[in-house]
Amino acid sequence: MNPWILAVRPQTLPAAIAPVVIGTAMAFGDGLFHGPSALMALSAALCIQIGTNLANDYFDFKKGADTADRQGPTRVTQAGLIKSQMVLAASIVFFVLAALSSIYLIHRAGVCILIIAVASIICGIFYTAGPMPLGYLGLGDLLVLIFFGPVAVGGTYFTQALEINWAVIVAGLAPGFLSLGFLAVNNLRDIDTDRRVGKLTLAVRFGRSFAMSEYFFCIIAATLTPFAVVLITGDHQGIAAASLIGFCAIPCVKAAFTHLDGAGLNRILGDTGRLLLIYSALFSLGWLLCSR
Repeated sequence: MNPWILAVRPQTLPAAIAPVVIGTAMAFGDGLFHGPSALMALSAALCIQIGTNLANDYFDFKKGADTADRQGPTRVTQAGLIKSQMVLAASIVFFVLAALSSIYLIHRAGVCILIIAVASIICGIFYTAGPMPLGYLGLGDLLVLIFFGPVAVGGTYFTQALEINWAVIVAGLAPGFLSLGFLAVNNLRDIDTDRRVGKLTLAVRFGRSFAMSEYFFCIIAATLTPFAVVLITGDHQGIAAASLIGFCAIPCVKAAFTHLDGAGLNRILGDTGRLLLIYSALFSLGWLLCSR
């Protein structure tokens, strides 16, 4: 595989795509769709995700978190596939592209989108950079839940509708929880190498059982979220179809509690990414069908 594709980490991109799809579908169903804003929101989300992935590749290697003992997908800096300075430069380019994509959204929707864009880029950079990286302090779980959940869905909706409501915010919890599940498996796999370099993820702080339980909780929470949205709106019952991912996730949950080797956990990462895309498609379709 091309080293740059490895560096981008395509298996993580559903976390950027899914909330934009959900926010856009909700805006469309409410008669408030705005195409240019949807495209710019997707561009900004993807650029921030890719920029963060590249920054993590570079800074995790520099801090000693990525070594030859790593069981996860290949990190190009550690493997020597791409020069470290090129990875860092590419990360900067994608963050700049994210900022440029956000300019239109800020012009249309105002200061709240400026705050979201700046906060997202800063968190993406300092997730692994700086003297006190957020991911090394165990804050990654909270940041993923918020920024890949209500912030991403709500921000996407707001840039199109220029208004917001509780149904949109609550709907954002599901992609946030599924993205958090992705992180929980990642941290479970890396628990030994992270512990050696002082990367205090929640898995390192509280152990393997916690990380496995966290993944299970995230699946359950995402499965129940559509019902919470239905209670808020009093309609749009079609979104309950998205809860079918709970049944689809049973093999993933079972594997998370039984396969603690790197290869097994890496497969769960890919499967969780697909669950996220399936969820966003089912939720969006259900919302649109019930909006007509």
